[in-house]
Amino acid sequence: MRSGQPGGRRAAPVRVVLDTNVVLSALLWRGTPYHLLGAIRRHPDVRLFTTAPLIEELARVLARPMAAKRLALIGASPREVLLDYTVAADLVVPLATPPVIAADPDDDHVIAAAVAAHANLIVSGDRHLLSLARHGAIRVVNPSTAAHLVERSATPYGPTPPA
Repeated sequence: MRSGQPGGRRAAPVRVVLDTNVVLSALLWRGTPYHLLGAIRRHPDVRLFTTAPLIEELARVLARPMAAKRLALIGASPREVLLDYTVAADLVVPLATPPVIAADPDDDHVIAAAVAAHANLIVSGDRHLLSLARHGAIRVVNPSTAAHLVERSATPYGPTPPA
């Protein structure tokens, strides 16, 4: 039995929704969000979720001149990086998008995705979301904290060293 927990217990699944700013950083640069996305992909107990509105927002952001310059530098197209992300994430459909963040209603789509996914974590660099700290049982954290939580709580793919 694989286990990342003492006593042979399996780690609880971690369900994650990434804000578009984190996804963009993960796909175009090699900083903490990139390492977080890699950690999510390596761990069988971590699932990544998104929604159609969040994918549409990512597509719009990837079409901006700043993203186009970066994509040219890394030799990728917006379609390629969008496909890379959609393959990594499971799509959920929120029943509703209730208003939570009055200052930035687009952030409500991130919260709606997390609620629909029964997520444990929302990962964002956005001050409006981070200032919430929680939405119900869902923690809102920055990419660095999320990377630490994912690595600590999940069992990686591959053989587990003997106890």
